Amino acid sequence: MSKSQQNPICHTAQPSAEFYSIFSDAEILDILQTLANRREISLKYFYKGQGANIWDNFYLNYLRPRWYRPVNREIALLNDNFEVITRKIHAVNTVNLIDVGAGNSYPVKQFIRRLHRLGKITRYIALDISEDLLKVSQQNIKKWFPHIEFISDRIDIENHSLSQILLNHQVNLKTDDTAQIILHLGVTMGNHHNRTAVLQNFRDSMGYNDVLVFTNEIGSNCQWDGTVRGGLKYHVDQVYAWVKKAMGIRAEDCELVRKYDPKTDSIVAMIKFRQNYRINFRLMGEDECLEIAEGEEIAIWRQHKFEIPELVREIEQAGPQLIHYKTDNYSSNIMVICEID
Repeated sequence: MSKSQQNPICHTAQPSAEFYSIFSDAEILDILQTLANRREISLKYFYKGQGANIWDNFYLNYLRPRWYRPVNREIALLNDNFEVITRKIHAVNTVNLIDVGAGNSYPVKQFIRRLHRLGKITRYIALDISEDLLKVSQQNIKKWFPHIEFISDRIDIENHSLSQILLNHQVNLKTDDTAQIILHLGVTMGNHHNRTAVLQNFRDSMGYNDVLVFTNEIGSNCQWDGTVRGGLKYHVDQVYAWVKKAMGIRAEDCELVRKYDPKTDSIVAMIKFRQNYRINFRLMGEDECLEIAEGEEIAIWRQHKFEIPELVREIEQAGPQLIHYKTDNYSSNIMVICEID
């Protein structure tokens, strides 16, 4: 029995109408189960609805190259590794660029321009869990590259491979004259709860000519010095505000805690409750109750940095073949390129 069941409930909350307009019944069920089982709301859900605007604004304000911030690490790594990424496409007639977790598509703008100069890119395929971010992606790509075919669809890569979605759009992944460049950029790989499942889903979606390219931060999580900056500051602040509003949690009843989590070897942001809470969800016509005890914490954001031997080991266990990796000039981010046997 939890502490909230032993002691009287001090406050009862219910999610907002916006919450129910954003999430499907299946997603609400997953949110409930994840809250109940591991006291976490998966970060992937914070890119939907208002979360899409939060992320787009965060990227444009803090990550997009500007005159005073000329380097974006994903863009720089794509540029530095262009020849390795594209080494197979010279033997094929066409290239599909598949951007998983596409967001607003800004990180791939220069990369697409270089591919376009080679005269082989035929489609840009944007995949994301957020319909709202896919709309932003479409607006950007159509403006930048009006002659390149744009395809988009929703995907949760932790639970699904690419194959069925692309088949629905009549994209054949395994033809001899077409190569797929599959991108998974940013630090998204370190956000996933089950990274092995993600890598296996990518592996199962790839053919002989295809390459998987992903990036992430590298370093030691347990040696975090407590400095709050970047996404841990600006993105987390916005996510925290959104969660309180969406869940009906009063500001005075909780606080935001950032810390190292040894169980997952990650830096996490948590909502810590100052009193016993009950949150009443409505799911498929039935009431579902979640009780949270005073002092309990719920994770709303997490980021796992890789140490390189750990990263190599995870790739080997999941099945893709690691052919190349390179760190940025600051040795803080890494780009990984994989194929299949």
